[in-house]
Amino acid sequence: MPFKFLLALSCALALCAAQGCGKGEPSGAPPRVEHDGMVLIRGGTFRMGSGDEMPDEAPAHEVEVGSFWVDAREVSVAEFEQFVEATGYKTDAEQFGWSGAFDKASGDWKRVDGADWRHPEGPNSQAAPNEPVCQVSWRDASEYARWKVKRLPTEAEWEYAARGGLAGKRYAWGDELRPQGKPVANWWQGEFPARDTGEDGFKGRAPVGSFAPNGYGLYDVAGNVWEWCADWYAEAYYDASPRANPSGPSAGEERVIRGGSWMCSENFCSNYRVAARSHATPDTGLDNLGFRCARDVGAE
Repeated sequence: MPFKFLLALSCALALCAAQGCGKGEPSGAPPRVEHDGMVLIRGGTFRMGSGDEMPDEAPAHEVEVGSFWVDAREVSVAEFEQFVEATGYKTDAEQFGWSGAFDKASGDWKRVDGADWRHPEGPNSQAAPNEPVCQVSWRDASEYARWKVKRLPTEAEWEYAARGGLAGKRYAWGDELRPQGKPVANWWQGEFPARDTGEDGFKGRAPVGSFAPNGYGLYDVAGNVWEWCADWYAEAYYDASPRANPSGPSAGEERVIRGGSWMCSENFCSNYRVAARSHATPDTGLDNLGFRCARDVGAE
């Protein structure tokens, strides 16, 4: 590991300890530390969930997480391609021969033969290298993370990082959906599914990092594509969640997904909210579902 990086990390962690980072967000936070496309998230406590939105987001409860690294951006098509070329890996969708894609013409989901990470909407489509990779299952995402000597973030880590140091806010940027009247993330403007105005500049997936980052330097934690988390999903998990480093139920049928996607809209799915939860079976592939990775401190 480069000496300059080790020195920067050591200084940041020392300053963090001096300011009591493990006791919540400090005033006068230390400089951001970045390495290998990841941002160091200093451990602390936060209020997870929401008591007045959806049932599975309640109760809002205090959670403590340790320090960890997380990708600043969603994993891109180009990055996933490097993994495939190096390992010969075949995704679940490629093995199945089909996957799910949203048909804008009918306004419904369809089984599409030949849909995969290279061809998200089917054989006649082509994913751009700088888009977030999609049509990847939980297993696919986990295998990529393992190859990168990373892992998927826990749901608690994901929400803590996505909040970017803003306590109790509805969105990753504050309480207003449209700060200064403008969308600041890739979500569906207009009446879903009949009309997508593309006011944010995109009708569908946007290149990773197209919008300003949150307070921790993370891009696309709202909209663009849903992101897989490590945890099994249970609707009532927050009733029994431990306070320190919760990692979800011990078993289940579906995994947690977070962050919403380009399909979320004001009239249909407001899951670009930072507390919003959803879930999917681990073999699911969709053209609005991707991931980012995390890494333990010390595993650099």
